Amino acid sequence: MSPRPAPAPLLIACALGIEQLALRRREHGTPGGPVTVLRTGMGPAAAERSVTRMLADPALGGAAVLATGFCAGLAPGMHPGDLVVAGETRDPRGSVPCAGTELLVKELVRTVPGRTVHTGPLTGSDHVVRGHERSALLATGAIAADMESAATLLAAVRTGERPVAAVRVVVDAPEHELVRIGTVRGGISAFRVLRSVLPAFYEWHRSLLLPRR
Repeated sequence: MSPRPAPAPLLIACALGIEQLALRRREHGTPGGPVTVLRTGMGPAAAERSVTRMLADPALGGAAVLATGFCAGLAPGMHPGDLVVAGETRDPRGSVPCAGTELLVKELVRTVPGRTVHTGPLTGSDHVVRGHERSALLATGAIAADMESAATLLAAVRTGERPVAAVRVVVDAPEHELVRIGTVRGGISAFRVLRSVLPAFYEWHRSLLLPRR
């Protein structure tokens, strides 16, 4: 009898130290397989570089990749602490479709009850989105923007075929705009939500390992 293959690992990528802090709880020992939380650094170039380097490790060759952290909501009516599940990520180099979007929405609604979950395209930017830029990006069909998700998923799929996803927590929105990036630390609501979402990520990962019927 041949040995069962090792469970596929999960790589969760975030940019900021405060995001990594929120995700540090229960990093290991999940039902699906080994989990690594990677802090990439801020910006698309740093994200692409870090994820490419990490996935070069043979131990992560077949890893599922999930980009997470904070984002800017683009649509009126969004609030800090809302969740965004990407159907796809976009940047000027193209788009990457996400896997298991409906499952992630279902699990997030169950895991973080009372929080609004938005779904749609998540667009990449090389800077913090402010003011009139929101409406311009909203006009493209995107519902939220951040600096790393698109680069993270593009780097992930370029290194090999694998399931990818992006889940972000809104930290500012058209009616709740941050004055500067440092005030992310004041986003207590967004931090608490991010700290609570890991069980949904683990369930998404576990579902990817189940045999298809």
